[in-house]
Amino acid sequence: MKLAALAPEGPPIGSPFDLRLSMAEKVDETDIKSALESGEWGFIHSFTTGSAVDGPGVRLVARAVEVVNQYRNSLRTMKGGLTISGGEPLIQYRFLSKLFPAIKKIGVHTALETNGYLGERLTDKDLSSIDLVMLGLKAIEPDLHRRLTSMDNKPVHEFVRRLAAKKHPVWIRFVIVPGWTDNMDEVSRMADFAAELGNVQRVDVLPFHQMGRFKWEKLGMDYKLRDAEPPSAETIEQTLARFRAVGLNVV
Repeated sequence: MKLAALAPEGPPIGSPFDLRLSMAEKVDETDIKSALESGEWGFIHSFTTGSAVDGPGVRLVARAVEVVNQYRNSLRTMKGGLTISGGEPLIQYRFLSKLFPAIKKIGVHTALETNGYLGERLTDKDLSSIDLVMLGLKAIEPDLHRRLTSMDNKPVHEFVRRLAAKKHPVWIRFVIVPGWTDNMDEVSRMADFAAELGNVQRVDVLPFHQMGRFKWEKLGMDYKLRDAEPPSAETIEQTLARFRAVGLNVV
């Protein structure tokens, strides 16, 4: 999990896995497990300030409520807030169900970046504390989605439609992967799907890159996209045009 927010350099963090709410510093393993299960603790990879790509305004990506609280005035001025991303942050949904309301209570805008697969874990009450959901949609065609992710996209679509029914603000992020999602028929399906929802404020079209390849290698996992190249400028422009053609705000 990553947290993102605004501003100048933030205070140092003792551990990249340290993000707790109202917990003592010295606890045993049993207490840690209990805290994780209850949502009182959460594991974080990093905390980043000054991000302008993880939601509107300048955003704060990382540490807990006491840190965000230090930035709240600047965040309001910059019309920014807190974005929680991953990996997949909803794996730690119990922690988020405590963190987001606490952040909202101090008047800071909140955003969640997710692939949507675990969206059913969020209650309507949880969603009320999340101002913006940033959805990384992989593919519309079920077989293509399964080949890309080894998972069914039905839970993703159910979550997306639930957000649409609630008119919950959504940004969609779509990655163009040559040989996988650069087919213009699939792009059109994605554009039509997004346009029909009625709550999509923005679409980010992102060219594929290999910056995360080393993570797969370190984990000893088979990386299906190891031979994929970045898309051409022409492909990117064609994709942008498809989304614009159905009336979507695309960048």
